[in-house]
Amino acid sequence: MQRFAALLDRLTLTPARNAKLRLLADYFSDAPDPDRGHALAAITRDLELPGVKPAMLRALVAERTDPELFALSYDYVGDLAETVALIWEPAPGAGPPPDIRLGAVVARLSRLSRAEAPACIAAHLDALDAPARFALIKLVTGGLRVGVSARLAKQALAGWGGVEVTEIEEIWHGLAPPYAALFAWLEGRAPRPEPQAAALFRPVMLANPVEPGDLDRLAPADYAAEWKWDGIRVQVTAERGTRRLYSRSGDDISRAFPDLIEAMDFEGAIDGELLVMRAEAAPGSPERVGSFAELQQRLNRKTVSAALMARHPVFLRAYDLLAEGQEDLRRLPFTARRARLAALVTGLDPARFDLSAAVPFAAWDEVARLLAAPPHDAIEGVMLKRRDAPYVPGRPKGPWFKWKKDPHLIDAVLMYAQRGHGRRSSFYSDYTFGVWTAAGTLVPVGKAYFGFTDEELRRIDRFVRDNTVERFGPVRAVRAEPEAGLVLEIAFEGLQRSGRHKSGLAMRFPRIHRLRWDKPPREADRLETLERLLG
Repeated sequence: MQRFAALLDRLTLTPARNAKLRLLADYFSDAPDPDRGHALAAITRDLELPGVKPAMLRALVAERTDPELFALSYDYVGDLAETVALIWEPAPGAGPPPDIRLGAVVARLSRLSRAEAPACIAAHLDALDAPARFALIKLVTGGLRVGVSARLAKQALAGWGGVEVTEIEEIWHGLAPPYAALFAWLEGRAPRPEPQAAALFRPVMLANPVEPGDLDRLAPADYAAEWKWDGIRVQVTAERGTRRLYSRSGDDISRAFPDLIEAMDFEGAIDGELLVMRAEAAPGSPERVGSFAELQQRLNRKTVSAALMARHPVFLRAYDLLAEGQEDLRRLPFTARRARLAALVTGLDPARFDLSAAVPFAAWDEVARLLAAPPHDAIEGVMLKRRDAPYVPGRPKGPWFKWKKDPHLIDAVLMYAQRGHGRRSSFYSDYTFGVWTAAGTLVPVGKAYFGFTDEELRRIDRFVRDNTVERFGPVRAVRAEPEAGLVLEIAFEGLQRSGRHKSGLAMRFPRIHRLRWDKPPREADRLETLERLLG
């Protein structure tokens, strides 16, 4: 546990991506099996220890310390695991420590019932120091926020083992913790694991943004265009009776979308955009697409009710065909894959699958004009795909480009702030902002937690601490008056109607574009400005 705790501590305090990769590679080299496999599963969120819940930890710590002291400490620290790790008082005369190697801890905890868990967790917390307690709590609650995504962990494995990350991604869903066969392959002690599972993930091909000067070097005749829709990029795979739906990062999200899974009456793998449908519109039409706010009702769910599926049915707008039957099509040119895809989609349920429409053009200025007035609010931009390009995992420069609409900009007023996570847990770094109504009151229109430098973060944090007017647990309400407050210039991609927000609006991808220390809050934008953007 001590080595795993040291890894988490270093990852939390290390902002640089390459440095995180080195830390992970060093850990994989030094830690034995099965410890490193369980650590990898924890980082990639594939480790499940259902016997331990946050409420149980709160009950445990309430037995060891004053509840008021714990509440004040939790409010200040802002993280349950860190608070418990620091405040925990070992029981007097605690027995000999259990085996605290990571592999042994995971093996023991995985067998626990909920009735057995409190005593076992308390014994481990008694035996560990504060950093190791923190690691244990993060391990059992699945709350690892150390700035490492599942894909970054796979990239660290690939770099350490000297293989392409796509080789790991293609077999990942056929493997299980503690990944002994995977580590044996990467160390050259065994051949590459060949999982027998069907419907595995195929690493996705990504586009590069259009940069100044790019189009001058590209021939319009070499590229096909289609709209870029505001949904989520997914891959649907059906093989040998197994049907799966993956996110673009390779996470299996099948359980959240059984209505689409049921309609996957084909053999192969399709790349496309998951969207909410409006049933009254014809398949293939722009009007068929619901808002991202509606799609959000279906995201990040382990299960979904029949009522929710009926209110927000989903469909796939197909972009590409990666496999048909047992044939891998990724080496074929885009035009050939597109023709095969069009033929396949015609045989599928039109309520659940349609083909992404081509956008005809002869010159780049035609695309620019189309992009200035797209036929639907849910269109984010245009995808440009080289007609002769194979489907290459990753982000190769040249075959695919995304040409996005310019973001909207508004001036909003900071209203609430909350502490962040990881290395930002001591700073107020998550911000809720609002605009003025006609009656002269502020209503929240969005939240943002990036778009500023570390120095700017320190300045905002000082402002929040110096201008707090109310406290709501970990949230601080700050001074926000016509003549006193902080104005934030916010960039965002679009707006939707939302009954969940007091303003009636929800922003897409809001981020802080600039800090307007020079601007008085009374000059910030008004709600009617945003209303006009909706038409």
